[in-house]
Amino acid sequence: MGTSSVHATEALLFFTLLQLAVIVLAARLGGALAQRVGQAAVVGEILTGVVLGPSLFGAAFPQTFEWVFRSTPPEPLNILSQVGLLLLMFQIGLEFDFSHLAERVHRRIVWAVAVAGLAAPFALGALLAVVMPRELAGTDNQLGFVLFVATAFSITAMPVLGRIMIEFKLTRSALGVVAISAAAINDVAGWLMLALVSALSVSAFVPAAFALRVVGLAALGAFAWWALRPLLVRFVRNHLQAAPGEDAVALSATLMGAVLACVFVAGMATYQLGVFAIFGGFLVGVLLHREAAFVRAWNARVGLFINVFFLPVFFTYTGLRTDIGSLHDAPAWGWCALLIALATVGKFVACALAARLAGVDSVRARILGVLMNTRGLMELIVINIGLEMGMIGRQVFTMLVLMALFSTVITSPALRRWLPRLEPRAHEPQAAALGERG
Repeated sequence: MGTSSVHATEALLFFTLLQLAVIVLAARLGGALAQRVGQAAVVGEILTGVVLGPSLFGAAFPQTFEWVFRSTPPEPLNILSQVGLLLLMFQIGLEFDFSHLAERVHRRIVWAVAVAGLAAPFALGALLAVVMPRELAGTDNQLGFVLFVATAFSITAMPVLGRIMIEFKLTRSALGVVAISAAAINDVAGWLMLALVSALSVSAFVPAAFALRVVGLAALGAFAWWALRPLLVRFVRNHLQAAPGEDAVALSATLMGAVLACVFVAGMATYQLGVFAIFGGFLVGVLLHREAAFVRAWNARVGLFINVFFLPVFFTYTGLRTDIGSLHDAPAWGWCALLIALATVGKFVACALAARLAGVDSVRARILGVLMNTRGLMELIVINIGLEMGMIGRQVFTMLVLMALFSTVITSPALRRWLPRLEPRAHEPQAAALGERG
């Protein structure tokens, strides 16, 4: 019996290692190909995950696909993707620069774009979810479905947006500050809405249970910010080590271990409060986002491994759950096209129109609209949560994956088309200010 157990474990390890080798190599290839055609590497990594799933690899080579990805239970890949997602959300929290939200310059534009980018897509998503056929939605939880689709429509992928802005040298421009500030507000509000929708679903729409979970989350946030943050910041500053190079620091083993333990414990806490563990990772990242030296050291030592290993695992796990073949008839594809159109055009038009009304010229307004439309990674995280919680079915999940891909893929070509037109005009002072490079 012991021997058979060892053989089963070795077989599980063999196929898990095979899957990981295929995933990591394919993701690197996909990222490189995406860059060659003018897309961000993350776009290629997301597409690679879909290619490795049943929609393409599974359809073209069904026996090989079954042997690689179906010879063992999906739990090892699932657990790895969830651990990686927890660490990734910690990194996303670290990258949030809330100081942008306090900038007096362009504050009116930032808030106009952020509010429009939330409200209009939320309303369109809710309207679509209400009229979508129940058999297509794949769930009997109508309220949860409506709220979730509306929230998914509202998300902006700040990490992907940041990468694209770096590539196009927009991070130090006033236009970039406006875009990243609006995206930060959008993301914070989006995650709060997602946390509330998750808590609402877990509490089975019982008002008392829902209120208790919301109070618990608020108490955890208050405790983390006012009690845990000062202790964690002091610990981090005391354990950063000097490294070769001017003003360089490195993570000590003790510091890395303590931070990882905090991330895992925070994930356990948010899980116990009825929302996903990844919110705990994000919370700890936010607590340390002002520690610039720690952020640089973390990204140098740990961030690259997370991006190269864990991120492709998550993309592929999403791809394995995405079955384009589930949209098996013309009505399903019609609903898919409508969903993509409403989500993409709705957010673009709302953000661009809000920017125009705030005094921005038409070219910069369109650029802000397309930047805010970048969904990518964050959208995939959100819709995986929805599928896990039973708030959406497989067909809507596939539609939302395709929407996330489409809205992200169109960003780079649109920027290449409109950025060359960014010459400030003397008669448009607001445009000139937004076009100023830092």
